[in-house]
Amino acid sequence: MTTVLLVDDHPLFLDGVRAALTGAPDVEVVGEAHDCREAVEKAAALRPDVVLMDLNLPDGSGIDATRDILAAAPETGILVITMSDDDDAVVAAMRAGARGYVVKGAGRTDLLHSVATVAAGGAVFSPAVAARLGGYFSGLAAQPGREMFPQLSDREREVLDLVARGFDNRRIARELFLSEKTVRNNVSMLLGKLDVTDRAEAIARARRAGLGQEPG
Repeated sequence: MTTVLLVDDHPLFLDGVRAALTGAPDVEVVGEAHDCREAVEKAAALRPDVVLMDLNLPDGSGIDATRDILAAAPETGILVITMSDDDDAVVAAMRAGARGYVVKGAGRTDLLHSVATVAAGGAVFSPAVAARLGGYFSGLAAQPGREMFPQLSDREREVLDLVARGFDNRRIARELFLSEKTVRNNVSMLLGKLDVTDRAEAIARARRAGLGQEPG
């Protein structure tokens, strides 16, 4: 039996998804959440096999909720619910650890197939999204500063690159589809790991390592 947690703040949409999944003999909807905080709490308590995650929630981004859920329960499969299969936020969600997406309005067969695939450890995304993800991950290996700052996570290095370009936290949040709070936390962490006292010193070190260059 595959257990599923639904995360969305639209009651009519939840009703439709619940009805589609409840009719399947091998799927059980174990709970619903309507915002990021509730999603993280219920995922931790219920430990579902799959979380159907909307990205636009009242108190923040489903991308942040995805990271928080996977930090506590890495075995959980996150399946994004999206309006568009070419949305940049879909790629950001995959980078955060989601295993795929299903377009809102997809038929019952596609929905059940997506849930089953993610529950089995597979991934569900279109060729276009797969190509963009492939480019992202292959690019990490050649990312400037990777060898010079091995103590930084990929996310922290990504934030440092944007800091080195002179972006403020709000702009970085928009670029990476993060909350400003998450960006602030990442900046604080990377300053500590680099053993620098402020952004100016971090920018100087990052630029010496080749970060902060506008993509060509």
